[in-house]
Amino acid sequence: MITAFIHIRFLDVIDIILVAVLLYQVYMLIRGTVAFNIFLGIAAIYVFWWAVKALKMELLSSIIGQVIGVGVIALIIVFQQEIRRFLIYIGSRYVDGNRISFEKFLNIRFEPKHELKHKSLLKAVLQFAQDKVGALIVIRRKSNLDMYIETGEKLNADTSSRLLWSIFHPKSPLHDGAVIVDGEKIKAARVILPVTEKIDLPPEYGLRHRAALGISEITDSFVIVVSEETGQISIAEKGILQKNISPKTLMQKMEEEFG
Repeated sequence: MITAFIHIRFLDVIDIILVAVLLYQVYMLIRGTVAFNIFLGIAAIYVFWWAVKALKMELLSSIIGQVIGVGVIALIIVFQQEIRRFLIYIGSRYVDGNRISFEKFLNIRFEPKHELKHKSLLKAVLQFAQDKVGALIVIRRKSNLDMYIETGEKLNADTSSRLLWSIFHPKSPLHDGAVIVDGEKIKAARVILPVTEKIDLPPEYGLRHRAALGISEITDSFVIVVSEETGQISIAEKGILQKNISPKTLMQKMEEEFG
């Protein structure tokens, strides 16, 4: 008589599907951000802990177990603002009125990638630099920026130099904050961005430059800053700010990245 080695129930299949959907949703929210690297690091430590336990290495497993227990509390303390923002975003994304929207939660879409209208962006940036109009433009790569879009005014409008000019005009109610561009669309204006926590920055770095550094540190976004005082163009990537970029260099960079 042969006994089945693995007995799979219908509820087990449902359990696997729900976990897969949940992991997919978490991945879509944190992909391309520093949170994704943190998640991978925690997962690696957890897998190593299980391997150590399986090998019955009692001392090492107990030490790693204590580190994991204390580490979760430490992560909550260190990233309390990010966790708070994440939970608010989850509530606004998946809660419709007074009910949970399962349609949005289970809505798995593979949207085609649209090309960035880099010529319109470049034209607007050069005009800002010439007229010394302050601007902060965040261009999405892979990172999910919905969490930050929720903090501003949603537009979802076609990218054009005239629209960007009307947004960042000093008398416009939307000029204070950042603009997020995703593909051919301006997703939102007057967006609030996290400011870098670096303390060794030059004194001439204003709030726009610090916000550009902040968002580039935690996402893979390409950020363009125009100084209101000098008209200089700067770009921020991977937590590094390059100041006083020439129009030709900016054009070449945008052609390489998005052309």
